[in-house]
Amino acid sequence: MIIIGVDFHPEFQQIAWVDTETGELQERRLQHRDEAENFYQQLAARGVQVRVGMEASGYGHWFERLLGELQLELWIGDAAQIQRKRVRKQKTDRQDAQLILKLMLKDDFPQIWVPSWENRDLRQLLWHRHRMVQARSRIMNQLQAVALNEGLRCKKRLWRTKRPQLESFPLAPWASRRRHDLLELLDGLNPTIAELSQAVEQEVQKCPEAQRLATHPGVGPLTALAFVLIIGKAERFPCGKQVAGYLGLVPLEDSSGNQRRLGHITKQGSSMLRFLLVEAAQVTVRSLPEWRRRYFHLMMRRGRKIAKVAMARRLAVHLYWMMREGWDYQELVKFGSHVGQPGNRHGVQ
Repeated sequence: MIIIGVDFHPEFQQIAWVDTETGELQERRLQHRDEAENFYQQLAARGVQVRVGMEASGYGHWFERLLGELQLELWIGDAAQIQRKRVRKQKTDRQDAQLILKLMLKDDFPQIWVPSWENRDLRQLLWHRHRMVQARSRIMNQLQAVALNEGLRCKKRLWRTKRPQLESFPLAPWASRRRHDLLELLDGLNPTIAELSQAVEQEVQKCPEAQRLATHPGVGPLTALAFVLIIGKAERFPCGKQVAGYLGLVPLEDSSGNQRRLGHITKQGSSMLRFLLVEAAQVTVRSLPEWRRRYFHLMMRRGRKIAKVAMARRLAVHLYWMMREGWDYQELVKFGSHVGQPGNRHGVQ
């Protein structure tokens, strides 16, 4: 077997590899993409087993596809954990590749879960819609500012009934040009977002897990599908606290001795799913009296922002258990946690 440690860069990769049968150790720098493709194609043609290890990177999709086509085994590691395993103060590309190779030989490589290509492609659908909605919001905010400058304050009614009035305002030449261009961009984004939203709903119809999550009050098709795609396999997490940490909904902590210091949330993981959970949790608060009471209690004690994040974390834990146990919302209410409720000291009988 040939084991290869790769320090991956967008323009090149530094590799260190060893042949476990002969003990031969070599190092090399491969330019992207032609030289790297030729090197791995030659390895695949030799018919020997090859295992490649690299840190998680956002610019290596073509490399992952190449190794998949050549049927070469690829391990992707947690970059933060690999960083913590470095002992020497010096850091070079050669030493990074040697460190990855050393961890693979010692069977101490922090391998992570990697989603399938179908999962990644569906994430692109969600991200594309998310960015289009953000762009539309920025355009609408600019048009609201134009209306306010002309004395028209009508919030959402601007898009329902007051748009002709916005278009009729006499403006200076460049201000009029800006209004015209923004309205054109808005008219172009609306059909695109509607098409993407319809595609999301179609994908939810193909995913039973997302359909079960969508039964929770406040959770729509977009949030349900995003949660399923980003969490992947619920069995990866032993408890709901791990899911909250994975999504960055837990506070920073710097505690020592008897002094405990907590900061803002870590904001690790997917920012899109965190945003969707916060939005969905606010709808859940308006839908369920129990959530409303808990939200207002937290808001009075800690403030509105912290209360929103706390409810988003609670929603994430609920969705995790629904996904792990295969429950819909009614089963979650029946079989879920009843700790602290009167008459349920010993759980569901």
